[in-house]
Amino acid sequence: MERKLILVVDDEPRSRNGIKKTIERAGIDRFEVLTAENAAEAVKLIDKQKVQILITDIRMPETTGLELLKQLKQKAQDPVVIIISAYSEFDYAHQALELGVINYLLKPISKEKLMEAIEKAVSVEEQLKKSDVVEKIIDEDWIRTRREKNYNRAIREALDYIEAHFCRDLTLKQVAKEVHLNASYLSGLFKEELDMTFSEYLARRRMQDAKRLLLTTDTTVTEIAEQVGYQTAKYFIKIFKQYENITPHAYRKQK
Repeated sequence: MERKLILVVDDEPRSRNGIKKTIERAGIDRFEVLTAENAAEAVKLIDKQKVQILITDIRMPETTGLELLKQLKQKAQDPVVIIISAYSEFDYAHQALELGVINYLLKPISKEKLMEAIEKAVSVEEQLKKSDVVEKIIDEDWIRTRREKNYNRAIREALDYIEAHFCRDLTLKQVAKEVHLNASYLSGLFKEELDMTFSEYLARRRMQDAKRLLLTTDTTVTEIAEQVGYQTAKYFIKIFKQYENITPHAYRKQK
């Protein structure tokens, strides 16, 4: 399991170190915990490494916790945030919610409340990560074809068959046989109803899965080519560049 990096920002050493020790004892090897005594130190740490969860006090000298969050948003850095405060102030809480804070804890914080908040933060971070991957791999043209519900029976059956078998060496002739049509007629239906050829639809479907594997696994390009239905990595790379204007290796590195 991936260790989550948590940053605790609090100008009070006792509070800061107490939170760190609580998380380390309760989380065992699940979390790595860093600390900062002010916003400036926190920004420097976040600039150097990916922080998944930020726990910050609201009232700190010079730069408040809310001002810290605004700075991070401007830099397009959005860890999941838990606010801590010794004060129960509606205005602070309201601003915190507007900045995307998922929890607002009042000091003194019980160990149970702290760990509950962190578990919630972990869940939110995982969902955001999944959403980010989906956003990066999405192909609007292909998604559009899957949203359409008014295709005739043969096309619906063909799309279902492709969905179940796209990772194999699939041909138009094979699919046509499954839906009891001749290949040339099915080819015409694809162009008429989907506004793309059978080959293009199949390639786009394979690219969706290839991009997912490139972003979420360490699987080699050769292995991914095989998993999405291509017999050679060379041909897979050619098709990938055709649709993404970049090689699979460069895509993985860039994203």
